[in-house]
Amino acid sequence: QVRLEESGGGSVQAGGSLTLSCLVSGEKYTTYTMSMGWFRKGPRTTKWREGVAVIDRDETTTYAEAVKGRFTISKDNAKSTLYLQLNSLKPEDTGIYYCAADPYYSSGGPFALSSGGSDFGYWGQGTQVTVSS
Repeated sequence: QVRLEESGGGSVQAGGSLTLSCLVSGEKYTTYTMSMGWFRKGPRTTKWREGVAVIDRDETTTYAEAVKGRFTISKDNAKSTLYLQLNSLKPEDTGIYYCAADPYYSSGGPFALSSGGSDFGYWGQGTQVTVSS
């Protein structure tokens, strides 16, 4: 079993920054052996989840157009933690941010983003990010 626990959400003003963390625990898989990503559900999003950023097992990263140049996904395998650095935040970035992972996912970052992570098997509970104007 794999458990994902997000932290680091909060309320900031537009232009501010946050760092989200996702701690991976469990005996079978680690951040090194899984494709991982961040997804979000905003108050005005009609999709169940919107893809934000994905990092594959080979550490290839893919970003949604809306966050390119502002957000950075990374991971520290020694700490079993996935990160998302959020800079230059905008009110439209408001939402619940979810960490997701899967040890067998192999369809690439663009599909993971467009599908809202539908093929990812493990999910955290989410952390709220609120950006005020």
